[in-house]
Amino acid sequence: MENILYILPRGIAIGALISAPMGPIGMLVIQRALGKGRWAGFFTGVGASLSDVIYCLLTGFCLSFITDFIDRHQMLITVIGSVVLAAFGLYLFRKNPTRSLTAQAVDASNYWSDFATGFLLTFSNPLILFFIIGLFARFNFILPEFSVVHHVLAYLTIVLGALLWWAGVTALVSRLGRRINVRSLKLINRIIGLILLVMAVVGIIMALLDKSFA
Repeated sequence: MENILYILPRGIAIGALISAPMGPIGMLVIQRALGKGRWAGFFTGVGASLSDVIYCLLTGFCLSFITDFIDRHQMLITVIGSVVLAAFGLYLFRKNPTRSLTAQAVDASNYWSDFATGFLLTFSNPLILFFIIGLFARFNFILPEFSVVHHVLAYLTIVLGALLWWAGVTALVSRLGRRINVRSLKLINRIIGLILLVMAVVGIIMALLDKSFA
């Protein structure tokens, strides 16, 4: 039960944070929610979430081979993960999301094609791996004592976090409609960037404090 309570909030947070930046997939979800309806945008996000969890599985699989190294260098890994998050936070804070907007994929014929394009667009960006590694390290997400059941639950909570994010985004877009503009998208990116920067700073401070009291 203790491990489940450990996994649940971290997995949901990781799933939401992976999905949150307003890059090409975020713009596509918003476009479809505006142009075709909430469910078209949501299923695009579901496809993106499947791609994200595949990259999370690859990250967790690689980390499982270096558990001894993780145990011995926990502070270093936390600091590195925090630095990665800080770099992504700065990138998002300065990024103009509309530059990533592509107009060609909006006219999909059904939810399956919405899902497929969301998956392919996200899967075509393997750089997300570095972001995921940073999040896994920052949250110390995969523990050596986890059983198979814990691993399955961990990845399911990531999916849950991602789906909750896309459900919230598409519901908000449907409610606000055309009032969403470029300034709103920039503000979302800046808020997310600031959150990542704060998490990074807190992670580094906590790692250094743990080291000093060790």
